[in-house]
Amino acid sequence: MDTTLTIADEAPPLSRSPWRFALYFYLKSRFTLLAIFIFEAAQAACTIMLPYAVKEIIDAVTLANQTATDIFVASEDALILFAMLNLGIVLFSRASGAALVMTGPKLRREIRRSLFSYLQHHSHRYFISHFAGSLANRIAEVSMSSMHALWTITFDFYPLIIKSAVALVILFNASSELALVLSLWLGIYIYVSYLLAKRCRSYSQDFAAARSLVTGKIVDSVTNVMNAKMFARRQYEEDYLTDYLNHEVDHALRTYWYMEKLRWFQFTAAMVLMVGIVGFALKIWSEGNLTVGEFSMVAGLAILLVEAARGLSRSFLEFFEYLGNISDGVSIFIQPHEIIDKPEAPNLTVKKGQIAFRDVCFTYHEGLKVFENLSVSIEPKQQVGLVGFSGSGKSTFVNLILRLFEPQTGTINIDDQNILKVTQDSLRESVSMIPQEPLLFHRSLMENIRYGRLDASDDEVIEAAKKAHAHEFILQTEKQYNSLVGERGVKLSGGQRQRIAIARAILKDSPILILDEATSALDSVTEKKIQAGLETLMKGRTVVVVAHRLSTIADMDRILVFDQGKIIEDGSHGQLLQRNGHYAHMWNMQAGGFLPENDEVQNLTPETFIEE
Repeated sequence: MDTTLTIADEAPPLSRSPWRFALYFYLKSRFTLLAIFIFEAAQAACTIMLPYAVKEIIDAVTLANQTATDIFVASEDALILFAMLNLGIVLFSRASGAALVMTGPKLRREIRRSLFSYLQHHSHRYFISHFAGSLANRIAEVSMSSMHALWTITFDFYPLIIKSAVALVILFNASSELALVLSLWLGIYIYVSYLLAKRCRSYSQDFAAARSLVTGKIVDSVTNVMNAKMFARRQYEEDYLTDYLNHEVDHALRTYWYMEKLRWFQFTAAMVLMVGIVGFALKIWSEGNLTVGEFSMVAGLAILLVEAARGLSRSFLEFFEYLGNISDGVSIFIQPHEIIDKPEAPNLTVKKGQIAFRDVCFTYHEGLKVFENLSVSIEPKQQVGLVGFSGSGKSTFVNLILRLFEPQTGTINIDDQNILKVTQDSLRESVSMIPQEPLLFHRSLMENIRYGRLDASDDEVIEAAKKAHAHEFILQTEKQYNSLVGERGVKLSGGQRQRIAIARAILKDSPILILDEATSALDSVTEKKIQAGLETLMKGRTVVVVAHRLSTIADMDRILVFDQGKIIEDGSHGQLLQRNGHYAHMWNMQAGGFLPENDEVQNLTPETFIEE
């Protein structure tokens, strides 16, 4: 693990180096991999010794013809050796295959699980900066490339080393000159191939990044296909994607043409060896320094080694392509975790539900300053509304409570416990959040509601749905509570998604409740029904409501008015109207209950209103 990398304690200790990253997983299956290496070594030795067995057979047959001995009797030992070598190839290869079957899928699963686990600990800022589809594609590519890199070493590089070593020993016994020529050629060939293929790594890394970018763009377009339909932008989306596809093709051509040049070198060098060593062997044989069997063995060994060396060209290129894919993935995934728990951080215990900001300063990484020395306290079980024009700091205030971001200075306490010093999970277990745009999984309605409390019974889930007035529409779906909601809940209307989110929060039953205009997507009749359920849910809890429609917070105990990162007014609805200040100004500006984007909008019409 990189010592300079700050990661969450529960995250796997993954390295940014592709070599160390892969080795971390390989060592988890080291005993099975050791067995595979042994079996592959035995198989490679048996394969390369076949020409030697053929040589023994030919020499035995030649001797039998010269001495009028029975051919099968004379070559019995050589035939047994030939048969045993072939049997060894079958047994060792299948033993290696069985070990591969037992190891491969589990190792790939471990890589994907660990990458996902590491990814889970990244901050909210990280995920809003990366395409979800691109991240998913990189997880698949890194896991697959890690496996293929291992198999390339195990089944291509390593057997070639064994074959070359055994071949050189056999050749040395037949002709030291031939062994010297072959060893020199192999050394130069492998070294030059390695240097040339190594340069391919940067090409492959760029190519992998281009592929992931295209995948992200495709997922983004598919996710927003209704936008394309509503604006009649089908051709625009095709042209937009084509530009990125052309970008990917450019990187592909650069990578593949370089690979093709390398293959020209390797195939030409292999041809030179094949012709040269057979010609040299023929010269030695003509001088009477090789038997017929030895000449046949030399030719056979040359053919086997040249074919293996030709395969090495493909293996080197693929190996560095895999390394490039791994490098691209780990450079994106294995970054410092921005928000992590302190060592041995305690769990948050909420008994009252007081929330206190003390001299909080917060600036986004992009340089946008939001809060400077913000101090405010929300009392236990108090219902507080947050209002203000777009960009005034309401959402940032809520995100800081949830610790999706952390302030640069100051403290945020819940019941006198600094939320920066407790575990993130315990903090978020203590807060129920109902967002304006509810987030649903492509899972059943039952699973989506139960996500609020995983150990809830079916009856408890149904009861929560009834309180959220979701039970009625759920019964009308094809499979009722087992109906799938589609990606991000696209099979449901906006109001139905909101009711599922409300049911989930009701089931979670946390002491602190945050509502981000939770009823904004509902019609007035449904909103009135749900309001009763929300009022029941809010009783006895600390409630923070982000309001875009001021009528929804008129009955709050207290209203905080935000403007440019400052709380400029604080009081009840009646008190703030009596002051005739900023809140009263917004109240008079609203139309249909919604705030305009800012107070400079004139001649207000419903079309001019936008929500934060």
